[in-house]
Amino acid sequence: MVDRTMAQNHVSGMETSAISVLKRAVELDHSSRFQESLVCYQEGIQLLMDVLKAAVKDDSKRGHYREKIKGYMDRAEQIKAHVSQMKEDGKYHEQIRISEDATGYSYEALFKPYISSALTEVWVEDPYIRHTHQLYNFVRFCEMLLKASCKVKGIHLLTSQDEADNSQQGSALAELKESLSDQGVTLDLQYSSTIHDREIRFDNGWIIKIGRGLDYFKRPKGRFSIGYCDYDLRQCQETTVDIFHTKHTKTL
Repeated sequence: MVDRTMAQNHVSGMETSAISVLKRAVELDHSSRFQESLVCYQEGIQLLMDVLKAAVKDDSKRGHYREKIKGYMDRAEQIKAHVSQMKEDGKYHEQIRISEDATGYSYEALFKPYISSALTEVWVEDPYIRHTHQLYNFVRFCEMLLKASCKVKGIHLLTSQDEADNSQQGSALAELKESLSDQGVTLDLQYSSTIHDREIRFDNGWIIKIGRGLDYFKRPKGRFSIGYCDYDLRQCQETTVDIFHTKHTKTL
């Protein structure tokens, strides 16, 4: 009896998760954030399929779930075709507006839809990788890439030097370069006194332009406040993220 109750609770949890993820997929779909919605549709469909396999014995319920899964799969295929066509035509553009004090925009959450197994090289242009918190932001970005479902071999950073005191910036980036090298990743550092624009470019064709660069998180209220460690819970500054896709990426 206990085992059956635990199994039912597990299935109920999967079902709740599926509903939540698919609801998010529909919201993103309606907001024309197609690449993000596609990821959510795929995750939600898999969860529903797991629910179907695990516990549904009633034929009418099985039919209901199959119909729902088919509907979401059809929509996911439509989005995939639409995104592919826009990428083929060089017209893909998506915009995300991050509102003041919003949460849920960690680097993992923001960049995940654009990371694929084809990703091996990344270019970051950001004039503000200078101060301590900005350097930590870049470390977190690199960690995100190492944990993602790709095999990044090279990261290129173009930033500006801290005119007041560049010793900390230089030593921090040198330490990161050595640490990445231990992971089999090359960090190429370049400095520019005229850089202004912020851009992150993946060699799988995605280009992400964030108005504030990687420095869009607010300072936490304290070292023991929620959001200090988990950036999904960290409040954000208001900014805009523009996503493009091109077949022509930079080369070494």
